[in-house]
Amino acid sequence: MLRIVSWNINGIRSPLQGVVCQETSNSTSMAMRRILDELDADIVCLQETKVTRDVLTEPLAIVEGYNSYFSFSRSRSGYSGVATFCKDSATPVAAEEGLSGLFATQNRDVGCYGNTDEFTQEELRALDSEGRALLTQHKIRTWKGKERTLTLINVYCPHADPGKPERLTFKMRFYRLLQIRAEALLAAGSHVIILGDLNTAHRRIDHCDAVNLECFEEDPGRKWMDGLLNNLGCQAGSHGGPFIDSYRYFQPKQERAFTCWSVVSGARHLNYGSRLDYVLGDRTLVIDTFQNSFLLPEVMGSDHCPVGATLNVSSVPAKQCPPLCTRFLPEFAGTQLKILRFLVPREQEPVLEKSALRLSNQTQVQKQQNKVRVRSTRPRPSQANSRRGQTNLMNYFQPSSSHSKTSPELELLSLPLVNNLTTPKTLEEEVIAREVEGQAKHSESKEEKELRTSFWKSVLGGPSPMPLCSGHREPCVMRTVKKPGPNLGRHFYMCARPRGPPSDPSSRCNFFLWSKPS
Repeated sequence: MLRIVSWNINGIRSPLQGVVCQETSNSTSMAMRRILDELDADIVCLQETKVTRDVLTEPLAIVEGYNSYFSFSRSRSGYSGVATFCKDSATPVAAEEGLSGLFATQNRDVGCYGNTDEFTQEELRALDSEGRALLTQHKIRTWKGKERTLTLINVYCPHADPGKPERLTFKMRFYRLLQIRAEALLAAGSHVIILGDLNTAHRRIDHCDAVNLECFEEDPGRKWMDGLLNNLGCQAGSHGGPFIDSYRYFQPKQERAFTCWSVVSGARHLNYGSRLDYVLGDRTLVIDTFQNSFLLPEVMGSDHCPVGATLNVSSVPAKQCPPLCTRFLPEFAGTQLKILRFLVPREQEPVLEKSALRLSNQTQVQKQQNKVRVRSTRPRPSQANSRRGQTNLMNYFQPSSSHSKTSPELELLSLPLVNNLTTPKTLEEEVIAREVEGQAKHSESKEEKELRTSFWKSVLGGPSPMPLCSGHREPCVMRTVKKPGPNLGRHFYMCARPRGPPSDPSSRCNFFLWSKPS
């Protein structure tokens, strides 16, 4: 069996924070290994890693028992990015970053790019510069004993911001390039799986609020998926694209099967979200080898949950990892040594180490000799002055022994100062001081105290109490407008309950109130 899992992790370091906080050295690597083991998959595809190569650390990239491959955003730091972790038993025969082939190294690449004449070179580079696609090619053996090629396309498709129409164009061009590459791989004889965050809820059943969305089926992303996917039912005479939505193949009528929820509104609590994450396989592969397709909503750590599938095939691992593997990056190369390397005795020490050891011994001897010389030149204190501890305060005001001759004028000037410092107060003076202090304390009248108290209460009064929502009569929560416009930065109150279906009385009500400016 081959188990594949995909997860939009929303920052590869985010799920590690709770695991790493109480661990010491190697904690990040151990935490990453623990997450991979809990997902229990032969191949784990991650999206939205939000790391660039300059901040990628070895514990994140190199995990014992796995070989990993990363695609980084070249346009922005801490943005986008995908990664694929393969067990050593599922080591790919080829790996490649991007869909266009512009980042190919001509060394164990996947190949098969299709006809991309409709794109300019600048457009292809822009589509691949955000680190949104990563391909790994594997050898698999079917239950009939036949060996086949399987190509996994790990994708994080762009989000179309309504306020930025150019991003919708970018998204649709990315979709187009993805389809060209996938169909070219199919034409070359490879099985293909497209998995990851496609950033589109395909059908109404895949969206929590499809009823209130105008022209739902007319969305360009949904129309593209209609052309990519084969009709459900998979009958011999069915029409459509070459791929099948594996989850809907096994669960065609499952409602509220969501994979993404709004964190701000707490919608995950009431399962009020959308299905944006998919495992799409070519028609023959899904029908012949897929055993199941599943969601893992119980796995926390991101605003998405993992999705996956199990195939009735076995992996034939490559003898060596492709050059794109992170362990071959210059910053990590040479650091991965087997434990036997530290246990096998070395027959002969290098000349450099011997000379360094000889030099260090000479340095230590020279330091010891210098210490002896320094000690011999220091004057020893006399027996009379060898007592430790402070004997008298006057010692600090007496002339030093090195200055035996001091003028009488200086001695006379210093004596009154010493007397003033050392003379204690008399009993009568202490009594008088206490009486003055007591009178000062009682001099404040009750009215003055009340006036001072009311003043500080007005200054430090704290925030005003939250208004109650109209639906549940519960304290509201304050939010801030972040959308550009005339209300940017303004505060408002809304129901504090999580977002959910309007028919659910436990979900958020429609209460809204602008906060008065202070």
